[in-house]
Amino acid sequence: MKDQGFTKRTQQAYLGDVRLFLSSMTKSLDNIEAIDIMRFLTKMRQGGAGDAARNRYLSSIRTFFSALIELQLATSNPSLNIKKSKVEKNQIPTFLSEQLLSVFLQSIEGKYQIRNVAMFLLMSYAGLRVSELHRLNTSDFNLTTKSLLVYGKGRKWRLIPLPEELVKVLSKALTERLDSRSKAEQPFFVSQFGRRISIRMIQTIAEKHFEELKKHYAELQGKSISSHKLRHTFATMQVLAGTDIRTLQELLGHASIQTTQIYTHVADKQKQEAMNRVTAFIPAGMGI
Repeated sequence: MKDQGFTKRTQQAYLGDVRLFLSSMTKSLDNIEAIDIMRFLTKMRQGGAGDAARNRYLSSIRTFFSALIELQLATSNPSLNIKKSKVEKNQIPTFLSEQLLSVFLQSIEGKYQIRNVAMFLLMSYAGLRVSELHRLNTSDFNLTTKSLLVYGKGRKWRLIPLPEELVKVLSKALTERLDSRSKAEQPFFVSQFGRRISIRMIQTIAEKHFEELKKHYAELQGKSISSHKLRHTFATMQVLAGTDIRTLQELLGHASIQTTQIYTHVADKQKQEAMNRVTAFIPAGMGI
């Protein structure tokens, strides 16, 4: 997988998928057929996996069998003729209103309040991914230029100018930061154990506060809200504020502008809702 340019995180995800697949098989590798893979994918769908997750499982299995063929441990790839699910490209992403976002941020308290608030501010007001927060180092924050150097998907760097409020919070987070055990690098966000905070820990902290939020807001109940929704919220606020699509693409670190364009549908929906709030007066006798 390294030869194919997969990131370490993608490699780990693929390996996890393959382990899960193999653990569900009662046949030897030589006897696995397309129908067995399709049954596994169906089982994953029944367990709650969406179209994108199903496609990743399929990609993991395909990559696995391709590797076996290269190593001369298999003669065919039974997954090749299995079609991927169609993923809705223009599906409007879930996001928080500015009011709910402020309530969410205000709810963050405790010993690691500054660290946690800083992380979620970077997601909701600078558009960082969870993986980008995880990889962030102290040297990536430039107080002089008030900017952040972010190492994103596709091994690409992007420079994000920061608003004054974020600069103040990050500066305070840096002064209150726990010492890192690592001498080779200095992660910006450190766990209570002195290590770089993990992706899963960031997600867990967010989920904990989102669950509390759901208890008090009926419109959130029954909805799946993850830390990634904060990034969606950033993109949505930018679109509604009038940021052009090319600039938003740069801020989000999207390789393709088509990925960014889903957020323009949010603005269209808001316009439609605004128009629906106005009832047009139709004079009597119009025959309507």
